[in-house]
Amino acid sequence: MAQFDVVGVGLNATDTMILIPHFPAYGGKVPFTSEITSPGGQVASAMVCCAKLGLRTKYIGAIGDDQRGRIQLESLQGTGINLDDVQVRENCANQSAYIVIDQRTGERTVFWNRPDCLKMEPSELSDEMISCAGLLHIDGHDTTLVAEAARIAHRHDIPVTVDVDTIYKGFEDVLPNVDYLITSSEFPKRWTGEADPLKALTRLQKEYGMRCAAMTLGAHGSLARMDGRFHYSPGFIVSCLDTTGAGDIFHGAFCYSVVRGFTLPESLEFSNAMAALNCTAMGARGGIAGERQARALIARGERRVQSDFASYRA
Repeated sequence: MAQFDVVGVGLNATDTMILIPHFPAYGGKVPFTSEITSPGGQVASAMVCCAKLGLRTKYIGAIGDDQRGRIQLESLQGTGINLDDVQVRENCANQSAYIVIDQRTGERTVFWNRPDCLKMEPSELSDEMISCAGLLHIDGHDTTLVAEAARIAHRHDIPVTVDVDTIYKGFEDVLPNVDYLITSSEFPKRWTGEADPLKALTRLQKEYGMRCAAMTLGAHGSLARMDGRFHYSPGFIVSCLDTTGAGDIFHGAFCYSVVRGFTLPESLEFSNAMAALNCTAMGARGGIAGERQARALIARGERRVQSDFASYRA
């Protein structure tokens, strides 16, 4: 039996959220209503979600030793996440982001920076760090690092999920060892050159042999291809305060779904519900729900069935 249900290797960040009543015209001005510091980051937030859902969870990543780094580290401590292989880098600022949130819609615009001193090398991973996992979750940023993590997982027959939102140099070395690819809505087209997302996902799956190729669609839900079939799951309509971190929580919920043996339609629906609930509070991890809350939304929530992908709903 694996020591941990899920191990995550990848980014963390400390966000400064700036709330504005509306976005101004280009070059214009608008007063902001509040400024909030909040921990986030793709893999770190996904692992917090997994831990809150009750999984035995471990996070591997680098954190700066500045105030933002301390905020991030403190946010992970006490969650039950194993942090034995987290590195605190001396004289290094943590990854940070300034997130401007339109209070009319909850939509956000992100400006981020990650110092080179946070980069982790493949040599810093050992076999034992990964082989203890029942599932490995990675992002795409430090490609040589996550490629090595995925190779180790593959050698030990550990399934791999990946969260990727843009093109990273060397990411072609990651994809052959991925079992569950879940991308942003833009990635499949950018990677394959196929404008049709159905053709793009099919091409990705056939070229790299992953079990499932999927994409998130923001408020409209998610779309996945598995066993030769497309599965569309519409998003839920909620009172949205902040979309920051919705994708990260989707990935954490998807990891939970894989560990618990959900079917693909169940996994997409549950992950959509968890992402939607996170949008009802401020911050990347502000609205992480429990399974009972997600089940309640699934049972009684209103869905966005008007999406172009509705005909692919399984």
